[in-house]
Amino acid sequence: AALGGATKGLGGHGNAMGGFIVEKGDFDWGSGKFPILSEPCDSYHGLKFYEVFGKDGPVAESMGMKGKAGMTFAVAARTLGLRDMGMCISPFNAFLISMGMETLPLRIQRQSDTALAVAKFLEKHEKVSWVLYAGLGGSNYGLHQKYCPKGAGSLFTFGLKGGFEAGKALVDSVNMISLVANLGDSRTLIAHPSSMMHSQLTEEQKNAAGAGMETIRLSIGLEDVEDIIADLRQALEK
Repeated sequence: AALGGATKGLGGHGNAMGGFIVEKGDFDWGSGKFPILSEPCDSYHGLKFYEVFGKDGPVAESMGMKGKAGMTFAVAARTLGLRDMGMCISPFNAFLISMGMETLPLRIQRQSDTALAVAKFLEKHEKVSWVLYAGLGGSNYGLHQKYCPKGAGSLFTFGLKGGFEAGKALVDSVNMISLVANLGDSRTLIAHPSSMMHSQLTEEQKNAAGAGMETIRLSIGLEDVEDIIADLRQALEK
């Protein structure tokens, strides 16, 4: 099972909060290591989730998926987790996210292409010490080509030679780019983790988390690539 946040790229904006669970369906929840799923559940009259909703159960058979995939975890998440904790997305948030999903391929391709161009610009800038983006090459380039050959996404980090103070100054100097600690938005967002989200950590902890003093996080949006570069250029020159 994989967990994901729908507030990010899936919706295409930061206007709706939501998350999702994706279950592959072929995991053996009946091994005895997961009694909540394999043993009788008193709340549902002795129902055994894996026996009924697993890949070898009657539900999978009715869907033509017997022996291949079930929905044990997904059903238990709804009937137990949702029941006990109440984390139910609102209908309007679900609507906004579903609308965003309709333009997902177009947005991600545009943002990936723009991110690569911006990363190349920063890589050559005299005030930038490093750029970490799979599309530029490096240790993750092979994984990028294997799993997402059309683009390396909209999110990357880079470091400033001036360190902590340079990082704070940069994020305070952008005009069009938004100083927001979100990511995957339709708008380009910038953040200086060391002085923002990770400000209460020690320097050692920040470095361990990939949020060094000089690190800037950039989430590329749908604006014109030249406008993004122009805003970064003027901010770096200050």
